[in-house]
Amino acid sequence: MKKYTHIIIVVVVGLVLAGLYYYVQTAGVMRPVMTQGEQVEPKPTTPKLTEQEVEQKIAQGEFATAVLAGGCFWCVESDLEKVNGVIDVVSGYSSGTSENPTYKNYGEAGHREVVLVTYDPSVVTYGQLVESVIKHSDPTDSEGSFFDRGYEYSPAVYYETEEEKKIAEQVIRELDALEVYDEPIAFFVDERQPFWPAEAYHQNYYKENPIRYSYYRRGSGRDDFIKEHWNDDADSFVAPSNRTKSIIKAHDITMNDTPQNTNTSSSGDNPWENFEMPSDEELKSSLSDIQYKVTQKNGTERAFQNDYWDNKAEGIYVDIVSGEPLYSSTHKFNSGTGWPSFTQSIADGGVVEKIDKSFFMTRTEVRSQIADSHLGHVFNDAPAELGGIRHCINSAALRFIPKENMAEEGYEEFLYLFEE
Repeated sequence: MKKYTHIIIVVVVGLVLAGLYYYVQTAGVMRPVMTQGEQVEPKPTTPKLTEQEVEQKIAQGEFATAVLAGGCFWCVESDLEKVNGVIDVVSGYSSGTSENPTYKNYGEAGHREVVLVTYDPSVVTYGQLVESVIKHSDPTDSEGSFFDRGYEYSPAVYYETEEEKKIAEQVIRELDALEVYDEPIAFFVDERQPFWPAEAYHQNYYKENPIRYSYYRRGSGRDDFIKEHWNDDADSFVAPSNRTKSIIKAHDITMNDTPQNTNTSSSGDNPWENFEMPSDEELKSSLSDIQYKVTQKNGTERAFQNDYWDNKAEGIYVDIVSGEPLYSSTHKFNSGTGWPSFTQSIADGGVVEKIDKSFFMTRTEVRSQIADSHLGHVFNDAPAELGGIRHCINSAALRFIPKENMAEEGYEEFLYLFEE
């Protein structure tokens, strides 16, 4: 009899555990259904500001709003609320033909699940929000989001002005160019439509129902997808137009906008413009072993044992292969790493950034635009007062031109960098 009693106890315990496991696994995946008569309640914006104060700041232009979509609005809300400068995120519906949609009928009327983001544009930009929602979703899937299928879960960014449209499209192009995904980014860029807040139980869902939300999110595969493609870069901004600019002189302009010095006797032809790439054999003979290894084989020189890590002279740094201008001493700082470190390139578009997944990590590689030389990597660990961005560059990829030699060697147009 005892034998059978033990068997019965084991069976009962097993059934209970199996039931609990099934409940936990499915509870997070099944989206709750709104009860009859439940009213939409406004989500608190911030403990520091009242709703009226936030609305006043929006009216005065101190705060701005954006509507974004990246699949399940629980997840999009959770991710965007972690972005510095975001004041509030509200889950809701938009793009459809009906007014006051509910969770029961929003899909039938052609609405998407979206979020309304209130943000401080002095801290975070519209373009950076676009990048964030792209990187925290599957931007290559235009027909849904992970296991949520249908138009209502499709990814989209909404623009209110033509300028926002251009910004969104530029961010998409820049992220596409990094070739992080196997397929092109398929985010919709749509004109902004009326926003309808979702039911109260959808707001702050990740906070109010952490267990169910956690299992839903884990089961969707969203986090695994983000980690696979972005790893540690998921929460930083890698699109060139979104990188924080350091505070530099008022003459910080792009190469294309650089004013011509009317006193120069130069013909106007830049010494690097007619560069033709040498053969591999020619490069091997003209470069040192470490220069060839770094620029052509993506190598890395030794820290503190290179030519320019502690160079304090005024001048510019050009590509060792092509001579194209890359960095200036005016943007150089001592990072303590043993490699030359710069807050930015000498001009916007002066270098090319690519995702580097070598050595089981994800980093942002920097290459020269004309010679395609490997230069180094970009990190988000510079002091905040310098802009937060550090270009960590190999000395072997560079040639230094002192300020007093710049005009003679054809780089006179960059002397503005050293004006008081």
